[in-house]
Amino acid sequence: MFCSKCGTQLADDAVFCTNCGQPTQPAANPPPLSDPSPTPVEPAAPPAYPPPVPPQQPAQYGWQTPAARSPVAYAGFWLRFVAYIIDAIILGIVGVGAFFPLFRANIHAFTTQNPWEVYTSVSRPLLAIRLLALMLSWIYYASLESSAWQATLGKKILGLKVTDLAGNRISFARASGRFFGKILSGMILGIGFLMAGFTERKQALHDILAGCLVLRQL
Repeated sequence: MFCSKCGTQLADDAVFCTNCGQPTQPAANPPPLSDPSPTPVEPAAPPAYPPPVPPQQPAQYGWQTPAARSPVAYAGFWLRFVAYIIDAIILGIVGVGAFFPLFRANIHAFTTQNPWEVYTSVSRPLLAIRLLALMLSWIYYASLESSAWQATLGKKILGLKVTDLAGNRISFARASGRFFGKILSGMILGIGFLMAGFTERKQALHDILAGCLVLRQL
């Protein structure tokens, strides 16, 4: 290797010329200066939010939901009266078959001259018969009106059903309260039953006391 300035022959690994001191190898390139201007920072992307959930409709009570059940309306006085007659005939047939042996065994307890004696006599046999008839009616009305039918046979035939104020199925206890409330409806000259013809939601007195409605399918 020769010096580029004076031409002196040098060793291959010499860094400076031994004659003139000229460096034989270029100095290492200094690292480039960093750009004093700041690198622009891209704005952060907005966070991804889930799509908005549409507001849900308020829950509707059973009989108010048209998709779940058929449209219904309040049952008036005369429709309920016809259902009562049908139920009375059914209970009468069942009662005669159930209590005929008891009547026959206690035929001496009343006279045939006064047919109302069956309802007014205070003799023990007739009191027992009336009590059993009341229990039969109670079980009939309370069991069927609190069942999946929500109606007695008379009401079922006419498309009626008994519900609470929200349109739901009632319990046996509420159905029992409604049944015994009929006693009060009858004690005031039947006005409690007539209330079903002029109250806003066609409720009789015993319906109001028990918090019930009688509905009919349209």
